[in-house]
Amino acid sequence: MKQIFFLLFIVTNSFVNAQSVIELSLTDKKSDEPVRNAIVTVSSNDSVQRLTSNYYGKVIFNCRERRSSFVITHRKYNEKKFVRKINQTEDTIFISIELEYIREQSLGEIVVSAPGVPQIVYGSNRVHVSDYEILKDGRLVLLAYPKQLKKGSELLIYDGNKVVGQFEVEYKAKELIHDYRGNAHIVCEDKVLGVHIDNKTIGLSVLDRNYYAKYISPIVDSNAAKLYFSNYSDDYPSFDYFCYDQADSTYSKIVGITDDLMMELYRSEIKWVDVRARIWAKNQERKTGVDAEIIVGANYFTQSLYYKELYAPLFHRNDTVFVFDYYKDELKFFNKNGEVLDSVPIYHHYNKRRTGWQANVIQDRVTGQVYGVFERAGYTYIGFIDTKTGEINEQIKLKNRYAHEIQINGNSVYYIYRPYESAQKKFLYKERLPYDFGGVNVLKENVVWEEK
Repeated sequence: MKQIFFLLFIVTNSFVNAQSVIELSLTDKKSDEPVRNAIVTVSSNDSVQRLTSNYYGKVIFNCRERRSSFVITHRKYNEKKFVRKINQTEDTIFISIELEYIREQSLGEIVVSAPGVPQIVYGSNRVHVSDYEILKDGRLVLLAYPKQLKKGSELLIYDGNKVVGQFEVEYKAKELIHDYRGNAHIVCEDKVLGVHIDNKTIGLSVLDRNYYAKYISPIVDSNAAKLYFSNYSDDYPSFDYFCYDQADSTYSKIVGITDDLMMELYRSEIKWVDVRARIWAKNQERKTGVDAEIIVGANYFTQSLYYKELYAPLFHRNDTVFVFDYYKDELKFFNKNGEVLDSVPIYHHYNKRRTGWQANVIQDRVTGQVYGVFERAGYTYIGFIDTKTGEINEQIKLKNRYAHEIQINGNSVYYIYRPYESAQKKFLYKERLPYDFGGVNVLKENVVWEEK
């Protein structure tokens, strides 16, 4: 009896611990060439494996589960998802997957321009381009107008070849901006319009401008579980960055930004105002609890030529948060939870008259790289900021003079330009930078697998 029980235990244990070797072969659907460096994520119950295809386009691993979900990603190919039932009686299971080249499906003909050569992205003989936003799928949202922006504007969706959607804006539009999620918004005089795009249709939702300024605009960036926001005010020379955890609804301070010299001048303004202003400020202090020095500074010093609004941008890339603290001459690094990692000195904002520093740092939304903007003699220069050292080792000069509304996307600079003394409308141009950075890798903390 004991021998039978022992034999049954051995057979059961072998069945439970049975595993198969999975050999996954990835090939290009058109050329049948192996696809190297593809990321294969295998999800089985509570375990997740993240593997990379080798030189021969193969991924080999052990699997004990009867059913697994596969997600294959590569920056040049369409994402592939599938679920596979594993037969544990087979020692080795061979799975062949063909991947489709993403550029052949989405773009058709690919036009590659040399770095530094301007290329017209969108131009019209009927309307000017006032502002624009680049969507995640590569399409453009254009804010355009026939004569004057305040007299009447239009919202266009442009897919790179033709306008696929058009909408007239009934309010007086000022500019086109995007929030931390990448959603486009039209800023009008007394309200903000949220832009909703579904394939070829455009919808607008009306938001109160104060609501947008209080609850949406302060959020500067985000990842899968964190929101990064600030309490910045145009009328105060100090603010803080915070990290908000969406999982447990807690927040913590990341860093404080203060211009010490500006703050000293700001608070000392009360010494120079007349007696009536001092009395008014003291009365306000008793009512609100805000220091009279701050009340005077906000109402008087901010109107002077000496006051400069703070500029200290925050960017998120991979699992690192960057803060450019120009008032301490430091580029500061934090982890995704807002904890201090390191810092490096920065000095590219010095000698503004000589360098043409524009107090403008732009992040490429595709690659995650950051660039500083300079202007000299009407020409714009784009300087790549090495985040390891904080230095700008070279600057790229744009071909066209007096370019404005500059954005960087996918190693290319986009801007609005019209030739001087020309009858041409304002067109949207782009110039390719002499860099070939890959896409940014944003860590996703909560992954939901979909079965197809």
